[in-house]
Amino acid sequence: MMEPLERQRPDQYRTVVKRPSDFDAFWDDLLSQAALIPLNPSVERVSLRSTPEVDVYLVHYDSLGGVRIAGWYCLPHERSGKLPAIVYMPGYVGEPSIPRENARNGYATFGFIHRGKLRSNGQFNPGYPGLLTHNIVDRQTYSYRGIYIDAARAIDFLLSCDDVDHTRIGVTGGSQGGGLTITTAALRPEVRAAVAAAPFPCGFMDAVALGNTYPYQEIRDYLHLYPERRTAVEQTLAYFDGINFAPRVTCPIIVHIGLQDNVCPAETGFTAFQAISSEHKQIYPYEGHGHDAGRVELRETVDAFFRTHLQA
Repeated sequence: MMEPLERQRPDQYRTVVKRPSDFDAFWDDLLSQAALIPLNPSVERVSLRSTPEVDVYLVHYDSLGGVRIAGWYCLPHERSGKLPAIVYMPGYVGEPSIPRENARNGYATFGFIHRGKLRSNGQFNPGYPGLLTHNIVDRQTYSYRGIYIDAARAIDFLLSCDDVDHTRIGVTGGSQGGGLTITTAALRPEVRAAVAAAPFPCGFMDAVALGNTYPYQEIRDYLHLYPERRTAVEQTLAYFDGINFAPRVTCPIIVHIGLQDNVCPAETGFTAFQAISSEHKQIYPYEGHGHDAGRVELRETVDAFFRTHLQA
């Protein structure tokens, strides 16, 4: 069993992640394949979840492999003209909530639900734990190949909506949602602003070496059982590591992390942030915070950030 490494200052950590020479070609080809798939969106108003201030809709659309993806779409009941939009990316285990709050503030909001979660698991359901290691030795069938495209196509859904200003789309999320924020901002130039909290997965093999908590523990468990597959695992994960997507992120972005996070080590968040190409990026490291990444303390800053980049 691998023992956690001795820790150093997280902002000085040197990742073991290597970016494959064909990384961009792999994802550009996959995006081209996905673009040929008709979105076939359906939008159904859900009276039970709607309020006098916010109309809530259950959305479905098609993604890679014919998997039908779901999401919660919220609009202010009183609205005129095109609205800025924010996609809320989900965490690894929990089910996404309905993002009504910012719809009250004049946004179109979309709570994306990727394959494997309750409303999108009819065709794909490796479970938790299990998702992180599903087909982990084959980049063409690895679980996150589909999940990253599901998230990218959330942008396609918003681009199909008459209520949305296509030039003012943001993304945000924490933990896996933070990782999906980075990958989606990297893959979709339509994203104008992003906020990523405690991003996962970033630095897969770094996190495996630095800690021993789930979800990364799934990889430790797998390698304990199949040590001979380590090289194949590392080669696959390199194509799905948030650190390797970061150079493609050019929009304004905030990353915030907890320095005592035992789920997503702070070292991996710093490394991802340092690799981001955007000229307008800011990191907020919170002492005394774990996986919450200082979300409450940063809330007003995040609200102002989205107002500046999406509502101005």
